[in-house]
Amino acid sequence: MGAADKWLLPLVSVSFVSLLLFLSALSGFSASSSLFARLPPPSYVRRGAAAPPSFAYLLAGGRGDGRKLLRLLLAVYHPRNRYLLHLSADAPASERAELAAAVARAAPAVRAFGNVDVVGRPTAGTPMGSSGLVGTLRAAAAMLRLDAEWDWFVTLNAADYPLLTQDDLIHVFSSVPRHLNFIDHTSDIGWKESQRVQPIIVDAGIYLAGRNQFFQATEKRDTPDGSPWVILNRRFIEYCVFGWENLPRTLLMYFTNVMLPLEGYFHSVACNSDFRNFTVNNDLRYMVWDYPPQMEPHFLNVTHYDELVGSGVPFARKFKENEPLLDKIDDKILRRWRHRPVPGAWCTGRKRWFSDPCSQWSNVNIVRPGPQAEKFRKYINQILEESKSSNNSCKQ
Repeated sequence: MGAADKWLLPLVSVSFVSLLLFLSALSGFSASSSLFARLPPPSYVRRGAAAPPSFAYLLAGGRGDGRKLLRLLLAVYHPRNRYLLHLSADAPASERAELAAAVARAAPAVRAFGNVDVVGRPTAGTPMGSSGLVGTLRAAAAMLRLDAEWDWFVTLNAADYPLLTQDDLIHVFSSVPRHLNFIDHTSDIGWKESQRVQPIIVDAGIYLAGRNQFFQATEKRDTPDGSPWVILNRRFIEYCVFGWENLPRTLLMYFTNVMLPLEGYFHSVACNSDFRNFTVNNDLRYMVWDYPPQMEPHFLNVTHYDELVGSGVPFARKFKENEPLLDKIDDKILRRWRHRPVPGAWCTGRKRWFSDPCSQWSNVNIVRPGPQAEKFRKYINQILEESKSSNNSCKQ
């Protein structure tokens, strides 16, 4: 088999699988008026190295999270980006349909740019096991099929929320090398090794509809040469989805039976491949943990506001639905009115209580950064300098 044939087989076979994933992911619901007849035309959104960066967002939640996902979408929406909303299989079909309808009604730009979709056939919502990893890889494959020109893949949960506008994020990332991945990882995983990595489990949600438990074996196994914690660039996502080397597939087989594979899979692939020198040891999120850390971080409230604002990071978690702190972030940081997207430089309508300034737009390729952009710029410059100080950030 020639060199060309070695490339052809995995690309053709995985492309076919990716197409099936794409069709399955989008079957049933789309927030776009049409995937192919969009207004304004796609050429209006400039892409490429000379244009501002764009982001592919996976917004994921479970049963009862539809309203939280809609609020999160409006908080991170920008016409330059691509969005895929995923309610896991434990949510009823009616909630999924309601979410798709609500997204379509949420903002005229969503219908005009056709850049938001809702997964029609979701993966299981098992909190532990491989369901989450399956859903993330499936969404990444769909994103590549929907739009292969975005720069970074960002995963957010219904309990997450932004701490800056998309104008801020795009402005700062315009000066960030686009080959970088932002992954919180370490080679010393401490207590997690025995509690989250070494136990062998079977995710029942993969095999049995409606099941959200897992079964655990009595045996344990060695920890692989990788390390935990993730914003991923497009080239790395292509490497994981298309698998032109054996490493992504080999590690996928291993992490299928890990308790929390999303805390280790992408990290292990990056740190054991040619991407190891292009990782920044930070996930760009604000969280408050117990010490030693428990399974989940604390829920945030208004007492955390000053620290949130001063942190300089773009995202935070966890938030309860209708938490007053979210309203304060909307009002003070995002300048977002209820049930409307965050206004940016692309919005040209007048801001009135009865009209959405983002119901009209002009050039979506320009941004207008606010005060949080400067804090984020300082923060990201600091972590990039720290990353450069190490020969291999995967071994920090």
